[in-house]
Amino acid sequence: MKTYAVLLRGINVGGKNRVPMADLKQCLESLGFSNVTTYIASGNVVLQSDSHPHQIQVQIERALPTCFALDTEVIRVQVLSKDELKRVVDRKPAGFGEQPDRFHSDVIFLIDIDAAEAMAVFDPREGVDRVWQGEGVIYSQRLSAERAKSRLGKIIGTLHYRSMTIRNWNTTVKLLELVNRIDADNEA
Repeated sequence: MKTYAVLLRGINVGGKNRVPMADLKQCLESLGFSNVTTYIASGNVVLQSDSHPHQIQVQIERALPTCFALDTEVIRVQVLSKDELKRVVDRKPAGFGEQPDRFHSDVIFLIDIDAAEAMAVFDPREGVDRVWQGEGVIYSQRLSAERAKSRLGKIIGTLHYRSMTIRNWNTTVKLLELVNRIDADNEA
């Protein structure tokens, strides 16, 4: 079995699409996934499966509306292998995420959209925002003291935003730790 990080877009945001993590775990286990672990309430899951990532994505996207009352237009699922998630962490821009007291650092995971195409909706404010194109992600960093002036929120109204899910840097790193731990536990 392979271990995957699964990012659910559009749940538990702004009081909408409420999905209790214990219920999500139960729903995913009923689909046959094993070693299901959730991390915080923003739609982060680590699980194991013999299925292809695209099959996992489709299976979860179909199951969520049957397990929960959701606005399905905003729900999307991104499935990342251990290697894909490791590349996101390893290939971060120099210094990214290393000054959490000074910068808010986020990884914007792209679901079925090219990074170059996604970059077009970003309009970073000089001296406040920086964005970098990665492989399947956009790295976004905002100066904490000036975050109210950030233009990151402008992406929300765009069509491309429906193909993005955002995780802060700490969550991204923690998900990789969880994937590694589950792999290590199953090899022992």
